[in-house]
Amino acid sequence: MKRIIAHLDMDAFFASVEEQKRPHLLGRPIVVGSEIIDGIGRGVVSTANYRAREYGIKSAMPITMAWRLSQEAKNQGKEEVIFLPVDFNLYHKISFQVFEIIKKYSNKVEQASVDEFYFDLSFADTFLEAKIICSKIKAEIKSKAGVTCSVGIGPNKLISKICAGIKKPDGLLVIEPKNVQDFLNPLDIRELSGIGPKTAQVFYKKNIKTIKDLNTFSLLELKELLGKQGEKIYSKVRGIDNDSITECREVKSIGQQVTLNVNSLDIMLIGDLFNKLCDSVFEKFVVGKFTMFKVITITVRFADFKTQTSAKSIKLGIGKNQKKLFKIEALKLLLPFLDTQKNPHQKLIRLIGIRIEKIVL
Repeated sequence: MKRIIAHLDMDAFFASVEEQKRPHLLGRPIVVGSEIIDGIGRGVVSTANYRAREYGIKSAMPITMAWRLSQEAKNQGKEEVIFLPVDFNLYHKISFQVFEIIKKYSNKVEQASVDEFYFDLSFADTFLEAKIICSKIKAEIKSKAGVTCSVGIGPNKLISKICAGIKKPDGLLVIEPKNVQDFLNPLDIRELSGIGPKTAQVFYKKNIKTIKDLNTFSLLELKELLGKQGEKIYSKVRGIDNDSITECREVKSIGQQVTLNVNSLDIMLIGDLFNKLCDSVFEKFVVGKFTMFKVITITVRFADFKTQTSAKSIKLGIGKNQKKLFKIEALKLLLPFLDTQKNPHQKLIRLIGIRIEKIVL
């Protein structure tokens, strides 16, 4: 049975949205992540745009390291990086807008993350027709959301995802079934999901660097090396992937947390941050078109890295028009950690988080 699967990946999504919001930043190196003051911060990079990546800055890199790389570039006469805080509310709004655009062209869409989507185009007569459809999707996203994306099209999710990644930014690549193996052979083994840095090193030491090299291993050899994962890798090396599009993933929880710039027990500082977290989580709940949730959980991490949680079940649930009730109940959970009730030694707080659970569609 013919399958045509597309994978759409937003380009440097958070940074692109910030550029769209602030046109004067277009073309400048941008890092979106935890707050940094005078080169000091305690979080990581969420997204770096392509200009910033030229400086060696990558997602998940400690924000202080990104700052040092920025300063090194500045000392070399390059443009200094602009550091921006995350705005999850805005990113999720744009993500939902992208999802709605894709749904106009395909009735089977799987949202893999806030900036990645799989969708089924098997109804198209040819891969060329699928390419035309994806060109229209890309154009509509650029026109309505003001950001770019890269799209890969292949006979399954594995191939489409690799295609999208190779053609970033603003790319579109189609690989038909007859060309799958030729496409995969020259690629580095790290292009295959399931082969991380540690697994890759096992093969690199054996001088196995490309997927073509990996293709010389038998199923038995890969299973001996990697266990059950070896069987999956054996199939992926040959471009085989039967995973289906999962249209509706059950949402078990929506949450967010933030690391304070300085360990603190300041009720005004923590209260303001907590209020913003609640706003962000509730906005995701509303945008997701859910009807209610029945559990609120907060997380507190102290300066000694010990972490505690506190939760409350709401028998009747909290709906999309009950934001005030949500904030009141969440605050009731937090306040005992700011006094001696749940923090008898008055330890300073390093991180706070809020999560809603038992979400009802």
